[in-house]
Amino acid sequence: MSGTPEPVDLTNCDREPIHQLGAIQPFGFLLTISLDWMVTRASANLAEFIGVSQADALGRPISSLITPEALHTIRNKLTTLRGPDVVERIFDIALLPDQSRFDLAVHVNENQVILEGERCQQEKRNAPSLSMRSMMSRLDQTETLEAFFREGARQARALTGFDRVMVYRFDEGGSGEVVAEAARSGIGSFLGLHYPASDIPIQARALYLRNLFRIIADIEAVPVPVLPQLDEQGQPLDLSMSVLRSVSPIHIEYLKNMGVGASLSISIVVDGKLWGLFACHHYGPRLPSAQSRSTAELFGQMFASRLESRERRLALDYETKARRIADRLLTSVADNASLLDDPAWLIEALADAIPADGIGVWINGRLALAGIGPDERGFSALIRHLNRNAGGRIYAVDRLGETYPDLEIDDVVAGMLAIPISRSPRDYVVLFRQELVRTVRWGGDPHKPLEYGPNGPRLTPRKSFEAWSELVRGRSLPFTEAERRVAETIRLTLIEVVLRLTDEASMARQMANERQELLIAELNHRVRNILSLITGIIRQSQTTSVGLGDYVRQLEGRIQSLSRAHDQITRDHWAPASLRQLLSAETAAYLGKNAQRFRMRGEDVLLEPQAFSTAALVFHELMTNSAKYGSLSIAGSGTIELSWERDNEGNLRIDWREKDGPPVIEPNRHGFGSTIIRRSIPYDLGGKAEVRYIKEGLEADFLIPARYVNAVDPSLLQNATTAGVAPSKTAPADDQEPLSGLKILLVENNLIIAMDGEDILRRLGADVSTAPSVAEAMEILAGQSFDFALLDVNLGDETSFGIADRLAAAGVPFVFATGYGEGIAQANSHSGAPVLQKPYTTEGITDLLARVELPKRK
Repeated sequence: MSGTPEPVDLTNCDREPIHQLGAIQPFGFLLTISLDWMVTRASANLAEFIGVSQADALGRPISSLITPEALHTIRNKLTTLRGPDVVERIFDIALLPDQSRFDLAVHVNENQVILEGERCQQEKRNAPSLSMRSMMSRLDQTETLEAFFREGARQARALTGFDRVMVYRFDEGGSGEVVAEAARSGIGSFLGLHYPASDIPIQARALYLRNLFRIIADIEAVPVPVLPQLDEQGQPLDLSMSVLRSVSPIHIEYLKNMGVGASLSISIVVDGKLWGLFACHHYGPRLPSAQSRSTAELFGQMFASRLESRERRLALDYETKARRIADRLLTSVADNASLLDDPAWLIEALADAIPADGIGVWINGRLALAGIGPDERGFSALIRHLNRNAGGRIYAVDRLGETYPDLEIDDVVAGMLAIPISRSPRDYVVLFRQELVRTVRWGGDPHKPLEYGPNGPRLTPRKSFEAWSELVRGRSLPFTEAERRVAETIRLTLIEVVLRLTDEASMARQMANERQELLIAELNHRVRNILSLITGIIRQSQTTSVGLGDYVRQLEGRIQSLSRAHDQITRDHWAPASLRQLLSAETAAYLGKNAQRFRMRGEDVLLEPQAFSTAALVFHELMTNSAKYGSLSIAGSGTIELSWERDNEGNLRIDWREKDGPPVIEPNRHGFGSTIIRRSIPYDLGGKAEVRYIKEGLEADFLIPARYVNAVDPSLLQNATTAGVAPSKTAPADDQEPLSGLKILLVENNLIIAMDGEDILRRLGADVSTAPSVAEAMEILAGQSFDFALLDVNLGDETSFGIADRLAAAGVPFVFATGYGEGIAQANSHSGAPVLQKPYTTEGITDLLARVELPKRK
């Protein structure tokens, strides 16, 4: 050993092997059984339970210790185990011929079966259990998180009967806070107290995440050894998932110092992380029945599931609101770049998204400050630190002075959220929060001074758990995970604009109309990338299940319907768009050359964008249902008649009539599509919708309020009436692999979208190579030759125009893929190249083949 002693603090507990103590609590017995069902280890108290000594049990088959019926039940239960950290329970089972009843816990670890048993508590064997459904119902009825926690503590106490039940939540640093409590009267309250991270060592936290339930029935009980202590390889028994696992002497002393006689804990795991615990204390020995404990464990899991849903819903509501703010920010900045130099405007724009007390903006070496924050010198120094350490990522601290002790920043500034909005040179928007001076009430002194106890000076827990207050300074309100996600959204929003503004071509003094075109293209790009990503995820998630395939096709159809509607709106610069064009596009997508089966009657009108998107979904679902079950499901005979007119108040009334189809029967269950048809227009637009399941054919009537409806300019009436989307051109029926024998290079920087494109091209017969960047594409081109290339225009912080130059020089045909619109290629020398609109679809690519001169097949 070194002559220099270790620093003396409770972190030494982190090295204690609490899962390998080699002993169990005495209220049960333990056997380890090899895979050939021989007993390899046994607890020393085995004779007290089954009448066979530990020494006599070793090396014997388990069938000689328990009845054949019990062994059969245990074997069957083992077949239900799924995963390494699963414990199955068997209640009220007779192990011995005398019909002694036991509750068992069984799990597998390191190729051996670990069997734990305890006597079934006779008086509680048939005790009625609380209804889990009613318990969850009471939780669901709580309106706030605080009330939710209180109800959880109250119900956990009702299940366990412990004197005190606390909901204990961990913060990011590992410290805990009692956020709810249910306790018998006269024992005081721990509500609101904090406990340092060192109270629960690292390895204990890891066990809480693996084994969700822990019972300590009596802290005065003498542990029972499991023998032999070491196996033939010299390894101790891993009791991580054991129900009876003995208790660390350090933890026993900790509980004694609190005056606790028994404890029980249920892990609260949210999103795969240890959120907190139900911490239960009893001031004397207490052992709830195995069935009661199992119910309590299930309650803990259900509570965690409900908590996760609540937190996700709150985060989603917050992030949705913040994204709307980010979109407004994008619109404003793209139209007037000088706003980025106005910190007062930025702090006002961001205040509702991420609360802050001050803001600093650094762009191209220029800075601007507003509110509480460092001065210009301190801010410049801070930017240099960020450039060295932050690495272009969102970076948040709530102890700025402690993080950057060499910076001369006023102590009143304690928190910072840095948002990089460019790559080279790095520009930043930095939000500041002021110091939040507060008093924290600890359960005892969190600094744990050295005390000598029965386990030596390094492992002795503190003895005092009286409320201990500490004035906390130099810290701000921390930036939450949800706020950091919102900051990332803002970063992506601003970086796209700033990258273009810092580029000479993007910073050219353009006319106001050109700036508007850029904004529309940017918005179009963002929406299309989202659509592409969703479509890719759907396709890559397919299985061979027929039901799942139908589900995927439904989702793809809905997404593509929205995409067609979005195309029309953006084509008209987000202006009202033609109802007839919408219907023509949907008809072409479904009927192609058989469009005459869909008959439209009415003077064309223009729908506002919101109404246009809603109508697109409704008519897509109507067309889908008709193709599956209605008049379009019969080849060549059924028809649809759709008529519309405006009433005296300007409202648009639309009538849908199906004829000559199969007899219609109202479904017993209305699915998602039917819900869209019946509820979208009333819910989104304040209109009306009525659906009638007439035997002769489905009938539906809709009313869209006048505020969403505009008349068509008479001078444009002919174009608006006849315009539409032509039926998709598809590959000839006798040529299912039009790209067979061709080598194609696909350049796409998003993995999921790239996988989607690969699948489509390979289904069409192509040999595909994929590259995510210009550099990798150039490297591939240096070693291979290709017949054709499909190039995503925007590759994050670069474009594919350089690849296009090389392909053109080699005489290789190529096509641009983009969500910006067909005008994107006009900014480079390849303005004549064909453009494929995202998302990638089989129909879109086969349509494109008609416009591209491909080499002859090999």
